[in-house]
Amino acid sequence: MESLSQGRRRFINVTPEQETHTGIEAYREVLQQYHGQFEPRGTPTDLYVRRVAQRVIQATGMKGDWEVHVIRSPEKNAFVLPGGKIFVFSGILPVAANESGLATILSHEVAHQYARHSAEKLSQASLLQILYIIASFFVDPNILQLGQAMSSLLLELPNSRQCEQEADQLGLYFMAAACYDPKEAVGLWERMRAAEASSPPQFLNTHPSTSSRIDSIQKWIPEAETRREAAKCPNPDTTHAFFEQQRRRSWLG
Repeated sequence: MESLSQGRRRFINVTPEQETHTGIEAYREVLQQYHGQFEPRGTPTDLYVRRVAQRVIQATGMKGDWEVHVIRSPEKNAFVLPGGKIFVFSGILPVAANESGLATILSHEVAHQYARHSAEKLSQASLLQILYIIASFFVDPNILQLGQAMSSLLLELPNSRQCEQEADQLGLYFMAAACYDPKEAVGLWERMRAAEASSPPQFLNTHPSTSSRIDSIQKWIPEAETRREAAKCPNPDTTHAFFEQQRRRSWLG
């Protein structure tokens, strides 16, 4: 059992090396699946997304071979694979609307990596697989095939409510430490809620309702602002001007 900083204990029997290896295999599959749809390196959109991601990653203190890819697709989604491979679908950028909104999304994804939520899901799947193998010997041989299917399904399911809440909370702290205004996260989730009315973003394919996310984030904002102050960030107006200057430079190439 492993304890997370929030006090939740969870079962993890996957080493970081095993987790990374699984992430590499998944990474290859994603590259193949979306071949020809990736935003070329050096374009304004690519530079924009990678710049925001870099600020967030630096704020976490995590090392590693991080890679950020933008997929040209109307899909409103973003996800991270073990090993620090982040994918952002261009369809979610209008919902992000601005740099702070994008930072909210990327911080959420980076938080999943920080908390090793992929290892948690892989561990649950491996435990289920062992149970099904035992059951196939003593109950019904055909149950093994069912167990394999259920384990695959588990890996494809979204993160649990607890994992999503942890990613929301940690992500808010990370974006604040990266000198983004944590109050801007509320605006992002309000835009997500508005998008639900027409076409629910895949990014929202999780247990917590958007309204409950907003309520929780508002409770965490005071702590996030404390962390922002600890990072010795300039005031929000100065930060916004700095980011706008950086954005213009990247768009100019």
